[in-house]
Amino acid sequence: MRIGQGFDVHAFGDGDHVVLGGVRVPHRRGVVAHSDGDVVIHALCDAIFGALALGDIGKHFPPSDPRWRDADSRQFLRHAASLMTQQGYRLGNADVTVIAEAPKVGPHAQAMRENLAADLGCGPDRISIKATTTEKLGFTGRGEGIAAQACVLLERV
Repeated sequence: MRIGQGFDVHAFGDGDHVVLGGVRVPHRRGVVAHSDGDVVIHALCDAIFGALALGDIGKHFPPSDPRWRDADSRQFLRHAASLMTQQGYRLGNADVTVIAEAPKVGPHAQAMRENLAADLGCGPDRISIKATTTEKLGFTGRGEGIAAQACVLLERV
């Protein structure tokens, strides 16, 4: 077995939605990002890459590369899943926490789980999506941005 953890953060900017776990979530702000800024998927990719000892998402998809401008982060996750499979692992489980005062994650959590499961080749029962606030403290508490952390357990096939 291998364990990995990941973290991602993006500042809020202009826009009317955020993308979380591949789901377009209505919000009064968007995020400032090179790709679609999906903090859930970025943290999850980093957790998988970490468990496989393959660096981080920036190594695989550098923000300096124009190919990834406005990219759908689900393609990043499918790449991580492919590397996981190539190295002889499968997802045991993933636990993701979104850190933000808003938007509300709960109404979208099941759709996120289904998207992530489809991209990782597992059932949604292996993926947990939850959210917390920082009780109005720090940059997320002030509504300046959104963050996510992820932990994965990979099992040898």
